[in-house]
Amino acid sequence: MSKKKIENTSNVTAIYVRRSVADRDNNSLSIESQKEDCIKYVGEDCVYRIYCDNGFSGKDTEHRPAFQQMMSDAREGLICRIVVKKYDRFSRNLRDYLNVSDELEKLGVTVYSLSEPFNTSTKEGRMIRNNLLSFAEFERETIAGRVADAYNTRGRETGFYQGGSMSFGYTTQRMTVHGKKGSVLVPSEQANALKLAYEMYAEPSTSLRDILTYFRENNVQYLRTDEYGGKNGNHSGKLNTGSLSAILKNQLYVRADKDVYAYFQSMGYEIVDEVEAYDGIHGVFIHDNSDGGKYVKVGYHEGLVPSELWLRVQDKKAANINFQTNRKAMNSWLVGLLRCKECGLSILIDIQRKKSGREYKYIVDSGWMSIERCVARSYHGMKITDIEDSVLDAIKQRISELEIAHKQKQAPDMEVESVKADILKIDTEIRSLMDRMAEADDVVFAYIQQRIKELHSRKSDLERKLQSKVRKHKAIDTKPLTEPLAVWDSLTVQEKHDIAAEMIEAVYISHHNDDIEVVFGI
Repeated sequence: MSKKKIENTSNVTAIYVRRSVADRDNNSLSIESQKEDCIKYVGEDCVYRIYCDNGFSGKDTEHRPAFQQMMSDAREGLICRIVVKKYDRFSRNLRDYLNVSDELEKLGVTVYSLSEPFNTSTKEGRMIRNNLLSFAEFERETIAGRVADAYNTRGRETGFYQGGSMSFGYTTQRMTVHGKKGSVLVPSEQANALKLAYEMYAEPSTSLRDILTYFRENNVQYLRTDEYGGKNGNHSGKLNTGSLSAILKNQLYVRADKDVYAYFQSMGYEIVDEVEAYDGIHGVFIHDNSDGGKYVKVGYHEGLVPSELWLRVQDKKAANINFQTNRKAMNSWLVGLLRCKECGLSILIDIQRKKSGREYKYIVDSGWMSIERCVARSYHGMKITDIEDSVLDAIKQRISELEIAHKQKQAPDMEVESVKADILKIDTEIRSLMDRMAEADDVVFAYIQQRIKELHSRKSDLERKLQSKVRKHKAIDTKPLTEPLAVWDSLTVQEKHDIAAEMIEAVYISHHNDDIEVVFGI
């Protein structure tokens, strides 16, 4: 279907179409049907642009890229009206709709519905529209509640895998159990690596880093080769200390027996099955309750880790958490703020004690503890005290800049203008893609829509960056910050950390030349 070339943007009609996953069985709400009906309504001679959100829910407008682009164009005066097949295509959330419609009214942009052709310029028309949207919102909430209830009921009644991210060490297989069909977890090629990780970590002197090093040096198979192998995170088997730690505390793997039953009781979980179901063979699922708690259901899958071994690992992890919590705050007031400039992961503080009793604190990259290893293995013996001195100097400099800004109300710098320009370029490209949508076949349409999603994601990142930049140049009262600096040496480590965390987003360390970059949040 062709579309006339846009010559006068002030007369452009926006055609907005949306179809959620829940609408897939309703042919009258297909994307093509909505487009054809709306184009027929406005007429072939009308200058229009199509904004399409395929597969997006109507619960809000914030997460719909085409809708957000349409609103951006409305704010720039590029469209004069919006046409939808039904008001609930616009939004099923009444409050969301009213907020948007109020803004559009101020912008001089009207909204027309093909299915509800009443006059919204009158009180009666607006009342009818709002009532319809209220019913649509009620319907959406009812459907969402039914889906949640169905998921909760199925989770309580069966031991099938309920979907979501595939866990390390398992894959799925369709089976019939007790006359019902569903997906059951079965061991994957990662299972041996998982068992080995539990066995190694149960040893008192073995750390997470030791396990990753052993896997790497002995070519232990931990990556997937099945259909989940192309995904990120634990799906593919990429391991670092964080993901390995999560694996070692996952209840999914334990061959649940009576001791595990008692453990879950001590954790305050709701236990669905009788104690007899804890047979020392099958694993369990932990599901969220509607009241915010958790409940345990014995699964149809076999556990991979004996209960005695799994419980020993939990005891060790609990002891380590308590130790690290008590020890962490004493190491440095920069705890949690240090990042590697190469891989972006956290930098940890390593304490070394000499025979003389003197204690030295160095830094080590947690990315090095990843099984893929960050290139920044070491930082040439950089001492945390030297980094603290540099960061403190940067804090003083930043406060000085803020004091000047407070007095002069200085404007944002050129970097802010550069970010704004990048956002405008993205808007231009998105509008160009929107213009091509009406003439595109299904294949090209899908590619265009994917590109628009990518651009909208990039635009969102830039908008967050812009807000951060503007915030940094905002006039701030520095008195609450300057007063603690005057008595810095007398402050506790925790007090120093609180001040640093309030001002700093991250401190990036480069292993090439030991450069330190402080990124401020104010």
